[in-house]
Amino acid sequence: MRARKSFLWGFVSVAALLLAGLAFWFLCPQMPTWPGIESDPVTRALKGYGRRPTGLVPVYPRDVALSPLTSLYGSMRDIDGSRRDEAHSGVDGGELGEQILSPAQGTVVAVWRADWGWGEEGALLMLHSREELGTGRDVRFHYSAFYHLRHDDISALKPGQVVARGAPLARVWRPGGKRRFLPEVHWEVYEVTDPAAIYWVTNNRGYPAWDNDTSELIDPLYLMRAKDQVPRDMQVKIPLFDPQRHEAAYRGFTYIFAPRGR
Repeated sequence: MRARKSFLWGFVSVAALLLAGLAFWFLCPQMPTWPGIESDPVTRALKGYGRRPTGLVPVYPRDVALSPLTSLYGSMRDIDGSRRDEAHSGVDGGELGEQILSPAQGTVVAVWRADWGWGEEGALLMLHSREELGTGRDVRFHYSAFYHLRHDDISALKPGQVVARGAPLARVWRPGGKRRFLPEVHWEVYEVTDPAAIYWVTNNRGYPAWDNDTSELIDPLYLMRAKDQVPRDMQVKIPLFDPQRHEAAYRGFTYIFAPRGR
């Protein structure tokens, strides 16, 4: 009975995703279509172009203590339960002082002092190639952007520096370092067609901010899926970094937090 119920729910989830993907495709023709941006409607829906909720749900290993994600991609709810002004552009998580791990091998693009209205904080942008992610003929490049960091934690990282999968990047801090905000790291993931197209502007707080017209936000959970398929019940089993495992055995991203005690 339980297995049958799980199968039915999985079938319903996949059917709903197919319908949502088709609706997304026909109702949103304004979505960018440059080379590298996914054209298949189901895959587009799974990736969540335009900050659209994907329905992907993280499932954590039961045998370890692990910090969960506290706010998912596309969500209108913040970590404290309050309503956001716009759909969430990434995922949040972590406990104060907890190490943040690199989700894959990548190259540091920029380290800077940022402010989006919460106060001054550190920010880090990394570039991952499909060879580093082990994703075969998929999109050539992805960005990982990390925010709400302590700038002192990342000041030793330099543009062009290659960072290994699982390497510590920084520790979880608070938005703008303000105690009135709950601790979290904010992680965004982008598909990128042309990394050389990046440019910098000054935001309304007087701080630098990057942009790239060939990049598009996606749900980080999409790159933590075990296989190229619609996850059963939309559940994504969170893959952990294992220093004993060969890099070639990984596909996509591993989790940005380690089990407590390791």
